[in-house]
Amino acid sequence: MEYAGSILDLVGNTPLVRLSRVTRELGPVERQPLILAKLETMNPGGSVKDRIGLPMIEAAERAGLLKPGGTIIEPTSGNTGHGLAIAAVLKGYRCIFVMADKQSAEKQQLLRAYGAEVVLCPTNVDPDSPESYYSVAARLARDIPGAFKPDQYWNQENPDAHEATTGPELWRQTDGRISHLVASVGTGGTITGAARYLKRQNPSVVVVGADPEGSVLSGDTARPYLTEGVGEDFLPGTYDASTVDRWVRVSDRDAFAAARRLTREEGILAGESCGTALVATLAEARRIMADDPDHAPDRVIVTILPDGGRSYLSKLYNDEWMRVNGLMDRPGAVTRVSELLADRHHGGDRPDLVVARTTQRVGEAIATLQDFGISQMPVSEAASGDDLASIVGAISEKGLLDRAFRDPEAVERTVGEIMDRPLPTVAVEASLAEAFAQLTGGAAALLAIRDGRPMGIVTRLDVLEYLTHHPSDPS
Repeated sequence: MEYAGSILDLVGNTPLVRLSRVTRELGPVERQPLILAKLETMNPGGSVKDRIGLPMIEAAERAGLLKPGGTIIEPTSGNTGHGLAIAAVLKGYRCIFVMADKQSAEKQQLLRAYGAEVVLCPTNVDPDSPESYYSVAARLARDIPGAFKPDQYWNQENPDAHEATTGPELWRQTDGRISHLVASVGTGGTITGAARYLKRQNPSVVVVGADPEGSVLSGDTARPYLTEGVGEDFLPGTYDASTVDRWVRVSDRDAFAAARRLTREEGILAGESCGTALVATLAEARRIMADDPDHAPDRVIVTILPDGGRSYLSKLYNDEWMRVNGLMDRPGAVTRVSELLADRHHGGDRPDLVVARTTQRVGEAIATLQDFGISQMPVSEAASGDDLASIVGAISEKGLLDRAFRDPEAVERTVGEIMDRPLPTVAVEASLAEAFAQLTGGAAALLAIRDGRPMGIVTRLDVLEYLTHHPSDPS
């Protein structure tokens, strides 16, 4: 009879599979590197994070930090929680997982299915904010008796687990022929641990990190993004920068599209971080084929696909959610913001962009709004508003009405005294779907820009009017 002693014995030894359909864009197969995907969704909990759950718990037990009847508390995007929850079920620990509210409902429900408690926190706050999921987890771990926080971001059992399992598996499965490793990066544990082992076997192995736009790991400025489970707004202690040879930065839109391609072309139900890894893998393959075409077929690229797509059915695989968030266009050709601006009929001699000056009186600005029949104006500190750097604020009909109603003398002040923050920007080359996502996400109007120059204002009414006159046009 063949059977495992427990579900934990089935963690690791995930298979490699060749990607042969999403790679067609690279040209003739005989000129391509061999591209293999490591399917971490085959772990019992469905992700690469299963590998670190038990090692972190057992290390805490050995150190006396976690005792029978204790509580495991962890900030997680979901997958680490699943790995910890599986081990905790068998060992009899209580679990509380703290998550950012951008994580999918499926991830939350899976954790609860294992009997864990889930605490949700806002996504768009600084890591050191009392509301961040890092801070909330730390507070709970401090205040609950017998609590232990594994802290995957600083726990060296994280990269050590991958150095002990993931790296050796990749070396053995490729018979030592692996030349390139590509992985999307969050805590950095997977890429750090696997790279350490592989580079000991062959220092020439090239390690490529895949990072979402808006993550600081690849040197970007921290800002919100939709891709779950990878990227960070700080540098974790489990990430060793010396193990990564180069980075590929990937947009949400490209990551989500690539994940859906894996599902529909390769039959691999993939998550968003898998899409991030695939984009970086194809970019690395193109680089190899351009730099060393004669030896490209001898190269073996392994990309780690961290999880599966079942946790993202309500988002990544929901067409309406994708469209609302500007990640997928409506059927047909893509409409650009530039087309909306060109199509908009102002009437009379109204310019494409009407700008207020910081030194103008508020009363004059109100008159300008009335004269041109507009509700929003950017505010410039220069004589003209043709340079984005000179745009320092914005005024709106609603904002001015509110101020004037509360303080009638406000109309005598300068615009610079009462202006609001500058309008969010959108490139004129962007799709109308991207503009729609920003406008439905809270922005009342957008400043359309090209090459650092403001080109016009796009409001919710503008998009509505465009769609009314072009009902068959996509966004």
